Amino acid sequence: MAQMISMRERYEKEALPALMKDFGYKSRMQAPRILKVVVNMGMGEALANSKILDAAATELGQITGQKPVLTRARKSIANFKLREGQAIGVMVTLRQQRMYEFLERLIGVALPRVRDFKGVSSKAFDGAGNYTLGIREQIIFPEINYDQVEKIKGMNVTVVTSATTDEEGRALLKYMGMPFRS
Repeated sequence: MAQMISMRERYEKEALPALMKDFGYKSRMQAPRILKVVVNMGMGEALANSKILDAAATELGQITGQKPVLTRARKSIANFKLREGQAIGVMVTLRQQRMYEFLERLIGVALPRVRDFKGVSSKAFDGAGNYTLGIREQIIFPEINYDQVEKIKGMNVTVVTSATTDEEGRALLKYMGMPFRS
């Protein structure tokens, strides 16, 4: 039985040499790498029901293995009945080992569990080599017990890289195993 290669080893053994060859880097420090992964759940309904935010924080903590931080509104918006400073979401910033473990679970376990999964969009880069992926249901993660879920919630996963262009970022994530649509 072949042993699973970890994300960090995959970067060192497969992605780094391929990136150096593709882009002609002279030093391994020039090659892009993943700096951090930010997982964010924006909960607009939390204005009416604050218990939703507690459930979202618990679930995000189970998924990422790290305690989430409450995000608060920066501005008051009358049309949305939103006041400055109100809690409207939760987020986690993953770095180092937790980041690699989360990416392994996301790419290897969670994304294949999405119904009718054909791959993720290769166009969701921000112009600076960072990639944002929207997930519609938190229940694709095996850590979530489906019977205890009150409401299906979505989340955004942003992979922040040291790449300077989208092309470099796309190549890095492709070599790391991100299942892009062809």
